[in-house]
Amino acid sequence: MAFNYGAFPQTWEDPKHVSEETGAIGDNDPIDVIEIGQRQWSTGAVVRVKVLGVVALIDSGETDWKVVTISVEDPMADRLDDIEDVRTHMPGAIECFVEWLRLYKTHKGVVNAFGFDSLPQPRAFTETIIAETHVFWKSLVKEKGGAATV
Repeated sequence: MAFNYGAFPQTWEDPKHVSEETGAIGDNDPIDVIEIGQRQWSTGAVVRVKVLGVVALIDSGETDWKVVTISVEDPMADRLDDIEDVRTHMPGAIECFVEWLRLYKTHKGVVNAFGFDSLPQPRAFTETIIAETHVFWKSLVKEKGGAATV
């Protein structure tokens, strides 16, 4: 893959919630993170990232948000503050990972769809998605009898 792939802890895409933006339910997982920096991170690495935007993947009829980020340690981090900065300073990167996401299940006969005509949304919108999925996570933890303190 041309990017690092992970997830944000303490987020959850609620399968009972139909996303207003995609018209699809959540995929019952934490929200996914695409880190586009120059370093390949080890599996399980915990990386501080800067949020840049989000792609609304619709995978098997479920909303599967992909948050686009860059490590705060990356040499490009100072130049990238929003998804449009990625277009400016890393031409072709967005198209590369969107196409990868579209086709990565073709071996199963699946071509993924996207909300927003496959266009990544800006940082401000992304932050609302992260906040919303954090609320869903807190509700899940409370429902399961845990204590969500954050």
